[in-house]
Amino acid sequence: MKMAVVPYKDKDTSKREQVAEMFDSISPKYDLLNHVLSGGIDILWRKRAIRELSRAATRPPKRILDIATGTGDFALEALVLKPEKIVGMDISEGMLTVGREKMKKRGVDQLIEMRSGDSEGLPLPDNDFDAVIVAFGVRNFENLLKGLTDMHRVMRPGGTCVVLEFSNPRQFPFKQLYGFYSRTILPLIGRVVSKDASAYTYLPESVQAFPDGPDFLRIYEMAGFTNTKWIPLTFGVASIYIGQKR
Repeated sequence: MKMAVVPYKDKDTSKREQVAEMFDSISPKYDLLNHVLSGGIDILWRKRAIRELSRAATRPPKRILDIATGTGDFALEALVLKPEKIVGMDISEGMLTVGREKMKKRGVDQLIEMRSGDSEGLPLPDNDFDAVIVAFGVRNFENLLKGLTDMHRVMRPGGTCVVLEFSNPRQFPFKQLYGFYSRTILPLIGRVVSKDASAYTYLPESVQAFPDGPDFLRIYEMAGFTNTKWIPLTFGVASIYIGQKR
């Protein structure tokens, strides 16, 4: 049986607890590191994912749930859809604290609510949201199928789910170049800036272990999603997954 990839291999705690601790640790530098380590392309990926949501949605989403919201960047991108309410949910209080300050500064704290909650046991009623979105978060679920199934539960019939996640490039030479970057350069920069060596060693390890592409779509469909679609981005470094609820 394959062992779960966790941030802190020397600690005897659950993946959920370790992920929360890791994001609490790097929260002050998270936004900066995201943009630096991706060359700013993570911003374009989020914009593309929201455009895909707009295209795929059967109706304009009025209530949107942003799972693993972090500091709320994906929720902010979703404002272009003019929803009535966005709920951003995360297990890291450190990330939520940064996110709440960001929302206040932008004057959208009444529209975007940042709440603490576990994506694998959402403290939310059934059929509550028109759309569920998540960027770079499902990779950190302790139980991927359980998390996706709960996302499906809280979405209204006819709703659309969009997942943006890192994936593994498959073509030469980008596969080899990206592998070198993610294993050597990325952890070095992350360690220097965030002071948490484990966080940016965990990132490439978790991407490598994650069931991306067609493997993810199979799990997506097991969770109940239909009309699923996989859209690779930037030679496969990231992917958008779309699914709907009947």
